[in-house]
Amino acid sequence: MSPPLPPAPSPALPPSSRTANLGDRAFGHLRELILSREIPGGAEVPEGRLAERLNVSRTPMREALVRLVGEGLLERTSERSYRVRIVSAREFFECMQMRELLECHAIETAVPLVGDADLAELRRGLDALEGGEDDMQHWLYDNHFHSFFARVSGNATLAETITRMRVVARLFRISSSFHRKGEIDTEHRAVLDAVERRDAAAAKAAMLAHLRNLQDDARRAIATEANPGGYFL
Repeated sequence: MSPPLPPAPSPALPPSSRTANLGDRAFGHLRELILSREIPGGAEVPEGRLAERLNVSRTPMREALVRLVGEGLLERTSERSYRVRIVSAREFFECMQMRELLECHAIETAVPLVGDADLAELRRGLDALEGGEDDMQHWLYDNHFHSFFARVSGNATLAETITRMRVVARLFRISSSFHRKGEIDTEHRAVLDAVERRDAAAAKAAMLAHLRNLQDDARRAIATEANPGGYFL
């Protein structure tokens, strides 16, 4: 049975300006609840209950839920109920294999195009994470880091595809115990170092190493969870 929606109520949606769209606000707030693990992977998300919790009517809530299905964060289970999608290890690895191709191409293309000011901003953001354990802050930076190079590459379809694939990676992480904040920060530094030198080949190699390390560590984490004693079955 899927885990229920957490009983502790989340804060109601913050007051909006007159021009704010309730559907957009509901979408953004619910998306944050999912990505921050406040609504866990596999949790049922009944439309009516959620509308009451977030203090919005059912029409904007339904709009938000449909958008989240389109983004891949939710899946529909009945006419009025949804569930936070659980990403399997197989889906995660297949997605990562595609990201190797796409993101290595994106960063190789982006190296001669990216501005010094943007690189300095990326460096400051990475430095600000030093020693921090806030999972959401690491995720937000990680998402910005990978999406940034895809956008700078100038290929909108490529950027959109990578963004959607990153949703798969986040869903895999929020429904598993797989975490590697320190390693990710170190690997991001290696990528940045190469981009700052304007060395496209080194940046591509560093990105490839980063994505493959993610896969290798995920394999080890999955094996440990399946066989915690370390014995061969």
